Amino acid sequence: MFEEDRPKYIPKRFASLRSVPAYEKAVNESFERCLDLYLCPRARKKRINIDPESLKPKLPSRRDLKPYPTTCYLEYRGHKGAVLSISTEASGEWIASGSSDGTVRVWEVETGRCLRVWELGEAVQHVAWNPSSDLPILAVSAGQDVFLLNTGFGNEEEQKRIKELLHVEMHTGPDDSNNTASIVSWAQDDKHEGVKIKHFKTVSSVEWHRKGDYFSTVMPSGESRAILIHQLSKKLSQRIPFKLHGLPVSSAFHPTRSVFFVSTKKNVRVYDLVKQKSVKKLETGLREVSSIAIHPGGDNVIVGSREGKLCWFDMDLSSQPYRILKCHPKDITNVAFHRSYPLFASCSDDCTAYVFHGMVYSDLNQNPLIVPLEILRGHTSSNGRGVMDCKFHPRQPWLFTAGADSVIRLFCH
Repeated sequence: MFEEDRPKYIPKRFASLRSVPAYEKAVNESFERCLDLYLCPRARKKRINIDPESLKPKLPSRRDLKPYPTTCYLEYRGHKGAVLSISTEASGEWIASGSSDGTVRVWEVETGRCLRVWELGEAVQHVAWNPSSDLPILAVSAGQDVFLLNTGFGNEEEQKRIKELLHVEMHTGPDDSNNTASIVSWAQDDKHEGVKIKHFKTVSSVEWHRKGDYFSTVMPSGESRAILIHQLSKKLSQRIPFKLHGLPVSSAFHPTRSVFFVSTKKNVRVYDLVKQKSVKKLETGLREVSSIAIHPGGDNVIVGSREGKLCWFDMDLSSQPYRILKCHPKDITNVAFHRSYPLFASCSDDCTAYVFHGMVYSDLNQNPLIVPLEILRGHTSSNGRGVMDCKFHPRQPWLFTAGADSVIRLFCH
């Protein structure tokens, strides 16, 4: 220091501060000096103590959310191969199943009795029961063919109407509107008492419109003509007038409006069939979509994926998932909503089906409530595959599951 700045008294007892012996704040002071050297602020951050339990959302008790399926009540045995698809009839009395052994069977739900068997000679990919209760017709996809089968149920008047519907004139003129005569041919199938619609590629799924006259078929390798919409009463087929972006996986009709959902491996696109334009694109962010299901209210969609994730979309809210549920360790094979109860389910190759409570409120400001309820086990694995399909009973809170172990199970509450 300069002479004038230097204090009058300079301690000489210690040469430097390092050699000053300890006093009560010595360690503290040297630490603060170290902080100064380190250019640290001297404010200490106070750690907030949060109870991790308080961060969890408050979910209602499972006891309050009954009824939902919990225990296996019945098994339907008879198929020789993996049961690939099941479908319940509108009244809930019968259930149809299609298997890789090439047969379609109709069972009585309450007793487990097999009522009818059709031998199609090729692995049945998908069965779908007509949603109209006075038209007990079954749509079945096997290989490149879609069969419309008369199940034989219903009274005489209904049977007469069905036989008229399932009658194809031998000569159907070429339909030039969309050049579909070359894609699809409608023919009478006397062997199975129904109609056979021959496609040019393998058909993976069939979905009915809610009124029971139109249905859609998906051919994953059909490129621009991969998704067709057929009209049963006029025996017409046409391709959808939209460009498909990617490989299609499945399709579904909206439960109340003229809206059509098409899911490709990455996204779900929503089209308006009357205005013939695209309405929305739901971005899943998943590796590969395996199945979709539409809520009976029509504004919510669940999407199952090949990596075991389940996405819930609220279409009014956003095109991004409202909730992503990572539940299954293996591929999700199918997802389903209940028609009247606030329930949805997913089934997977890990031989389980998960049941969730999914309450959608009519108040638009309130988000859907999603609560996991039950894991249904019982199927055994076969060739690495587990539960292939799940469907809810139309009236009761029951769930049907179809397994690769060739057994169909009914879970009741």
